[in-house]
Amino acid sequence: MSEPADAVSVVETDSRLETILSCRDLSVAFHMDRGTSTVLNGLDIDIERNEIIGIVGESGSGKSMFASALLDAVVEPGVTSGTISYRPTEGPAVDVLDLSDDRLRRLRWEEISMVFQGALSSFNPTLKLRGHFVETLEAHDYDIGRGMERTRELLSDLYLDPERVLGSYPHELSGGMKQRALIALSLVLDPDVLVMDEPTAALDLLMQRSIVSLLSDLRDKYDLTMVFITHDLPLVTKLADRIGVLYAFELAEVGTTEEMLTAPTHPYTRALLNSTPDIESPLEEMRPIDGAAPDPVNVPSGCPYHERCPIATDDCATIKPVMEAASETHDVACHHREQVDEIELTTGVDR
Repeated sequence: MSEPADAVSVVETDSRLETILSCRDLSVAFHMDRGTSTVLNGLDIDIERNEIIGIVGESGSGKSMFASALLDAVVEPGVTSGTISYRPTEGPAVDVLDLSDDRLRRLRWEEISMVFQGALSSFNPTLKLRGHFVETLEAHDYDIGRGMERTRELLSDLYLDPERVLGSYPHELSGGMKQRALIALSLVLDPDVLVMDEPTAALDLLMQRSIVSLLSDLRDKYDLTMVFITHDLPLVTKLADRIGVLYAFELAEVGTTEEMLTAPTHPYTRALLNSTPDIESPLEEMRPIDGAAPDPVNVPSGCPYHERCPIATDDCATIKPVMEAASETHDVACHHREQVDEIELTTGVDR
């Protein structure tokens, strides 16, 4: 017998109520003429309720695919596999990748919302901002009056004049105003989780820092869980409780922000920190990462970072490292994590 259209697939998850999203063996692949392009490869990660977790890595490391996968929004012909267990505030956990179309539509925006990369151009230029909010509320059968009250509150929380913004066309707002309005739009249906894919990439440094500060306030006021995806390591350290580092479509290291800044245990994380500009350090101490990230069709065997790693051995080229605990709050996939101090931290990021 076929499953009813609104049926929910219940999954077994960690019994700890603080875990809101749990990914296991999460992968995304595109089958192409030249081979299978694996752009996310077997991610295991737990995201805790009300935390802000930053996901960082070089361009092409799989960050955006991870964001899309969390909402089962990878475009065809991409194939997403594994499990994403979501535990709502009430009721049993569900597997996001096994929901009916109707249930998935309700999950998006209402429970897990997203600010996509390049979202500054996502507004309909012929529609005033009020129309965007009303359309979203109507599409999810929300009370328009109550929804617009929440809209005004959110816009005010983001230091915007609600009436001016709602009465404006997108082109009449600055980039920073549009980005903040988009964040308000993503929160209008009161989701539990907000996923942000490079939400500040098109903004100047001052506006980036301003929005990061506002996001922290929103998390506290609305009990939000946030997944902040960026290539900008210094920026995310101002916001995140934990940081996960992606390399070659896999997690290399996950830990508290403090641990990742002061005691990174994966050579790639150290290389990222050493390549980060620091106005207090001499320019010659900044060390770009030699080499290039691997092709998703041809990821090397063993540790995917071994071809660029200064402490790699023969084992690194043939044996794939597994995630192991470096501390109670810090996991790393590296054969030589105990020797990683051989890679000096020459520059750093102040939290």
